[in-house]
Amino acid sequence: MATARPVPACRRARGARFALLACCTLFASFLLGTTGAAHAAPFEDTIAQRVLACTGCHGPQGRAGPDGYYPRIAGKPAGYLFNQLRNFRDERRHYELMNGLLALLDDDYLREIAAYFAALDVPYPPPSNALAPASLRERGEALVRRGDPARSLPACVECHGEAMTGRAPFVPGLLGLPRDYLNAQLGAWRNGQRRAIEPDCMAKIARLLAPDEIGAVSAWLAAQPVPAHARAASDVAGALPIACGGLAPPTANATGGAGR
Repeated sequence: MATARPVPACRRARGARFALLACCTLFASFLLGTTGAAHAAPFEDTIAQRVLACTGCHGPQGRAGPDGYYPRIAGKPAGYLFNQLRNFRDERRHYELMNGLLALLDDDYLREIAAYFAALDVPYPPPSNALAPASLRERGEALVRRGDPARSLPACVECHGEAMTGRAPFVPGLLGLPRDYLNAQLGAWRNGQRRAIEPDCMAKIARLLAPDEIGAVSAWLAAQPVPAHARAASDVAGALPIACGGLAPPTANATGGAGR
């Protein structure tokens, strides 16, 4: 398992600032090229301006990318976001763009980024209008709300909350995500391409789902509206139906991260 390269603290600090400044500069240059503006706005050295490197893919204020591949990060629980940022940095999750962008950022900076996006309360877009057969949507709703006790498959709402908006601070919501993204992540867990802290509850659940069931769950979830000002419930201490190792920040020897 790949681990983060040891980097002196001073180099991390310089590298952290440089990495995000460089990405913000490239992003600003792109904007200037498309708008024809003569001069860039002065750099403010605020967290909002530094995370423009994130919003270039994840959409303005982290609302989600336009292509359905980059997920919404605005309003997700801070602990969940920190876990995922750290997992990308330490290459427990593999996506070259994220791995490279975060390689030199220390934990404190990752917490600052996570806290910034977690605090955002911005509207969700309307749910997807993609059509799916009624029978598929009904099967998806049944799995989300009731699971399948015969296979020891818990309902999604038992971990992600009855409103499916997550459980703070480490369990993300399931609403407001594109169908293609949900399919990709569940498929990655099922096939071992995405891993989390042991016991890896999501990998176990995804392996219990047949491919057509993954399609049913994603079709139903993507079609659901998101309540206004939806926030993760503060009940993570409640009992979960399955052991899950992602309910705390990863340790130095951890092998993955929690949630979606």
